[in-house]
Amino acid sequence: MVNSRPVSLPRPGCVVEFMQGNQPHLAWVQEESSGKLHALTLTKREIKLATARLLPWSGPQYEAGASRQEILDRLEEHQRRRGEIQAGLDVMEIWELAQGEMEEASLTWLAELVFENAGIDELAALGRALLTAKSHFKFRPPVFEIHPAEKVEQRLKQEAEERIRERITGLGAELFKSLWSARRVPDGLDIPPDVEAGLRELLLAQIAGTADEKANKLWASLRSGLPEHTHLALLLAQAWGVVEPHHNHLLDEAGYVLDDSWSEPLRDDVAALRRRVDAAAEPALDVPFVSIDAATTKDIDDAFFVERDPDPGQGWRLLLALARPTLGWEFGSPLDRAVASRATSLYLPEGDGHMLPHELGLDAFSLVAGEDRPALVTEFRFSPEGDVLSVEPRLAWVKVAANTPYEDAEKIMENHGDPMLDAALELAEKLFQKRLDAGASVIDRPDPEVTLARCGKDVDVEIRLKEPTPKSSLTVSEFMILANSGLARWAREQGVPLLHRTQNIALPSEAQGVFSQPEDIFRAVKYMAPPMLEAQPKRHAALAVDAYAPVTSPIRRYTDLINSAQICGHLENGSPAFDQEALEALLPGLNARIGQVSQVQRFRPRYWKLVYLAKRRKQPHSAVLVEENGQYPSLALPHLQINVRAPRSLLGDKLYPGQRFQITFGRIDPLTNEIKISEALEE
Repeated sequence: MVNSRPVSLPRPGCVVEFMQGNQPHLAWVQEESSGKLHALTLTKREIKLATARLLPWSGPQYEAGASRQEILDRLEEHQRRRGEIQAGLDVMEIWELAQGEMEEASLTWLAELVFENAGIDELAALGRALLTAKSHFKFRPPVFEIHPAEKVEQRLKQEAEERIRERITGLGAELFKSLWSARRVPDGLDIPPDVEAGLRELLLAQIAGTADEKANKLWASLRSGLPEHTHLALLLAQAWGVVEPHHNHLLDEAGYVLDDSWSEPLRDDVAALRRRVDAAAEPALDVPFVSIDAATTKDIDDAFFVERDPDPGQGWRLLLALARPTLGWEFGSPLDRAVASRATSLYLPEGDGHMLPHELGLDAFSLVAGEDRPALVTEFRFSPEGDVLSVEPRLAWVKVAANTPYEDAEKIMENHGDPMLDAALELAEKLFQKRLDAGASVIDRPDPEVTLARCGKDVDVEIRLKEPTPKSSLTVSEFMILANSGLARWAREQGVPLLHRTQNIALPSEAQGVFSQPEDIFRAVKYMAPPMLEAQPKRHAALAVDAYAPVTSPIRRYTDLINSAQICGHLENGSPAFDQEALEALLPGLNARIGQVSQVQRFRPRYWKLVYLAKRRKQPHSAVLVEENGQYPSLALPHLQINVRAPRSLLGDKLYPGQRFQITFGRIDPLTNEIKISEALEE
């Protein structure tokens, strides 16, 4: 006699199922005592089972006393039948019928969705099927929890990621070892597309430093047995072709995109801003402003006009026009947040990265000659000695007459070909001398220009010193210092809070003046503390000004954009964009982001200089000893503007600053900034 329905209290002769190794197993109860069972499994093992381990679909119940072979035959038959029934079930269809109806359900309730009259084999088969569908159901004995659609989607995604992760683990270690040792994918290694994508994503995340905890654990597993190297992921990615040779990992680490693709999602915001700017257009001032920049500059943020003041006792009148991207700007908008994250423009040998979208920074707000542009125009008046008599900023539109490269402006000044530029140079020289008299520290050094050219798969690096343009460079430099310090003083008098660059230290006399020799520059710089960004006006010692608020590059630096908004807001309606407290609150995040992005500008040109040196390491290079102390004295390479250290044993016993050497190099690794001098001969 047999009872084919579910059994609540199994007795000898009952077929039961239990979980082991994450799989349901069949067994035949031979003995039962106080909730403990002695059973025979389908695999012919005799085991002891607590009834708490049984799955909630025990049965059928047979008469006790069957022979061992009869027991095994019946278990085999139930195993076969349950397997056939399970194979015909569509668990996803069951979930679709059940989800939304109940949060949890019994096995019998779920069986009613599928079977008209479910017996024990049907229930067991359904239970087995539901146990395998962990993304859709969760077994909480004696019921099944039915996951909602959102959770199912999340779990399916997690399961897919886990499957890929398992396959990545299997193939990735072999791939990475081959990439490291042979710089290629091993022969015969078939990498499925999804695994390849996962490995590439893993490498890129490690390069950028954006990997999460799971990815870091996977990376630790895959790199096991490979050498410790700070840039291991980058080297593997280069060997595999995931990134190009000389890939700029600093941009990845800073999360900075060099081209303009970052602004594509902001296209509507940019268009709306342009419409606001166009609607605010006014007739341009009738002033022939001139800008002086590098010949390749497209983001032109300043221009000037100078004339001798006709009033008796007056010296000069300077009108300085600064780009005004703050017109129509909305702080806190998606565009503003994206620009704030970029923090500053970058000018690298491999290309420029602009803070603003090209449509704004290179067009709408750039002071391009012949185009009407919004500007912050400040009128400065000076005494004949170059003392500032007045500072009067105002909002206006301007039309720049000419965008002049430094080299062209230099020739005009040398030949006195433009009375306005002559007056500008004369004023700049007065301003420069006054700063020197006040204790300024001026560094005058060569300016090497790094240019890159593709040479097959490699890059050919050339370095040349730019042609000096002392007159035009001095003019622009002094006018920018004047604008930033003059407007800082004006803002302080008006009660307008600004961000200031401060260097509130006392420079000794030996650090004051003009320094052009490498040893003198090194000594003077050692006395200086790095400037700080603060919301209170303080002295900037190296510039010899009592306050300095950067405002002259609002399309290139976010600090300048903020300061421009502060000044323009006050001029327009007496309301700066930020009060003092809000400005203070910006500083921690702003300082951190500027520091992160500025590292790219600081270190990437040096990388290319080391690439240049690595190809010429056996050639002698002129170097100047700038510091003789310690076991590794410092030398400067003026033509490259980099400093290196050499063991004292290579240089000799009698050392002094200014000593000249011809040096050659041994190992140079641009990626790790490793550079070793192999020989040094005194000139």
